[in-house]
Amino acid sequence: MERLNYTVYRNGDYFRKLAKESGMDVTTFNEYVKDHPEIDRRIENSASEYAKEHDNFIIDARLGWYAVPQSFKVYLKVDINVAAKRVFEDETRRATERKFATVEEQKVDIEKRYKLENERYLELYGVRKEDESNYDFVLDTTNLAPEQVADRIEKEYKKWLEE
Repeated sequence: MERLNYTVYRNGDYFRKLAKESGMDVTTFNEYVKDHPEIDRRIENSASEYAKEHDNFIIDARLGWYAVPQSFKVYLKVDINVAAKRVFEDETRRATERKFATVEEQKVDIEKRYKLENERYLELYGVRKEDESNYDFVLDTTNLAPEQVADRIEKEYKKWLEE
């Protein structure tokens, strides 16, 4: 995040890279990883390792809160229909992920990936990523612009630092 002068570590980029190297789209790779837990562990460990070597950074990861428990943990929620529309219209993501003809198809894919991730995380780590008690701050981004989301996170983060 530029305003804090923090770097960003994105587990999703690593996941997408591994999927691409394996010749799979993200959803297919999610299915594959379910039977190959060593890949999931490597992905989550990459965030932990990054945290050991760096200070003042943001982890963009489904289980960032689990990988780096001493961090300020944020959970961003969004209505599934809005999420599907955002992903469908995001040219950067569409360049690295399977392209769908409609927002509805995108939504079905997101729901499938969400279910696959939840099953894997529960089986592998015994955790649920959507359990809001795991987080210091929960924010519904459905009706917020990115700048508003950043403002609210920064405000809560500064409060957390003072405590």
